[in-house]
Amino acid sequence: DFSEEAIGRARAEAARRGLRNVTFEIGDAARIDRRAQFDLVTAFDAIHDQRDPAAVLRQIREALRPGGLFLMQDIAASSQLENNMERPMAPFLFAISTMHCMTVSLAAGGAGLGTCWGEELALQMLGEAGFGQSRMESLPHDIMNSWYLSRAV
Repeated sequence: DFSEEAIGRARAEAARRGLRNVTFEIGDAARIDRRAQFDLVTAFDAIHDQRDPAAVLRQIREALRPGGLFLMQDIAASSQLENNMERPMAPFLFAISTMHCMTVSLAAGGAGLGTCWGEELALQMLGEAGFGQSRMESLPHDIMNSWYLSRAV
């Protein structure tokens, strides 16, 4: 994370719990610069907020060992506005997107994908990042999120 405050809190919580097999680093996710070091990378409701989400996805792919898994949770939405009309959370999600997610990215000169970047674009970007296998899953108890499982090949 690039937030010193967030990393400080994470380190303090890990120390409080006696965790010794976890580290937290301050940095830009678009510049991870780790090659084939991880079996699992996770991102929860975060990729759409990034200044350069395509670079972040490429760096995640590079950081995974062959066969490694990227688990990405993001908002359940279609990339096509008209396909979101029946989603019960759509008005709320588009409001959040406009007031926070898009503006955070755009303020940093970024892509401004927003909360409702959508499943179609997410799968396309995962493929472009070099993930050989990606699929999106929905969980019956979670109407808010889509879950993406992408394998490094």
